[in-house]
Amino acid sequence: MRKRFYQLMIVVAFILALFNGFSHELKADSNQKVFIIPLEETVEKGLSQYIKRTISEAKSQEADHIILEIDTLGGAVDGALEIADTLRSSEIPITAYINRRAISAGAYIALNADQIYMAPGSQMGSAAIITGDGNAADDKSQSLWLSELKESAERNGRDPKYALAMADKDVDIPEYGAGKGDLLTLETKQAFEVGYSEGTAENRKDLLKQLNLTGASIIEAEESFAEKVARFITHPVVVPILLSIGSIGLVVELYSPGFGVAGFMGLTSLFLFFYGHLVAGLAGMESIILFVLGIILVIAEFFVPGGIMGALGFASMIISLYLASGDFVNMTISLLTALAVSIIVSILLVKVFGKRMNIFKKLILRDSTNTESGYVSNKSRAELLDLEGVALTTLRPSGTAIIADERLDVVTEGGFISQGQRVKVVKVEGSRIVVRELK
Repeated sequence: MRKRFYQLMIVVAFILALFNGFSHELKADSNQKVFIIPLEETVEKGLSQYIKRTISEAKSQEADHIILEIDTLGGAVDGALEIADTLRSSEIPITAYINRRAISAGAYIALNADQIYMAPGSQMGSAAIITGDGNAADDKSQSLWLSELKESAERNGRDPKYALAMADKDVDIPEYGAGKGDLLTLETKQAFEVGYSEGTAENRKDLLKQLNLTGASIIEAEESFAEKVARFITHPVVVPILLSIGSIGLVVELYSPGFGVAGFMGLTSLFLFFYGHLVAGLAGMESIILFVLGIILVIAEFFVPGGIMGALGFASMIISLYLASGDFVNMTISLLTALAVSIIVSILLVKVFGKRMNIFKKLILRDSTNTESGYVSNKSRAELLDLEGVALTTLRPSGTAIIADERLDVVTEGGFISQGQRVKVVKVEGSRIVVRELK
């Protein structure tokens, strides 16, 4: 009996010890913080600034782990490189959770996380670098991109050949559907097989369980309204549209009286351009100051002749746009698009609608002192026709003559007439009196 009692006490003590340890584990988990950052839609510099801010916020809130929930088809290379640098410099462990797609730049970003988990049916890969017009990038850019992919894979102990196969068609991996001429895209199971995924998580709850963070506090990053606007405005497709709208508004305003809707539309578009790039961290105050200075110089050109101030003004505005964008190729395409649109609009306004630039009405004198308005340039002396007189001076062929007791400046028909010779008026053209010698 006593033996059974001791056995029972040992079992109870063992259960209590397990419960105590479990409760301590729960308590430890509950003290942990997990910061969840969604990485969605197009990768661009606006997203880069958002990731940088949220990781900084996770650090300030003393988060123990960061989960990057990725669902993107890729985007700008420069934005992806900035995001990768931010992830690498983070002191907090980062897990990339691909809950649908991590294509192109999205795959590269995922490779820079400390761990990768994928949801069932997810994909990662197809990371070839292409230009804005859809063509393959130059060799220099390709070499840099392949080097970045290789380094990102090796950084976390992954076989780099699969990362290279995502961007280089010459890498032959036929067993995963990426023979020569094809880019590699790994599905969930394939990524786990080649070591590009630590596991499959059905959902966020399952992921937290696999990371031993079941009882941790969840903090979800939220994208501010300003950041949403900045991401939209800095999109490579939106920038040329915005600049085109701005140019159309300003061109139409030049052909319209006063300052109206067109001018407001143009200025608003330019304001949004600089605002979005300023919030995204791409533009500084120097670009805005340069643009405003350019406008002042262009306006001053209308009052100061020479053309130098106008040229400096336009150059200042163009430089400010390049500084704000930070992307030479995309900004060049955007400016050429806006220029073409503004030229077409100007031709339509002049040829179709018969408009003229109202700004020049105050700078150019359009009134004329014509005969129809009652103006005459000289007093007509038609009454002198056929009258006779005497040459007061030698006419060679111009000189002075006395006609009708009046001293007049006259000219001959081309010959010379000596002083004192009699002359006759044969033609009067305004103030020009033509005489001929009388034999």
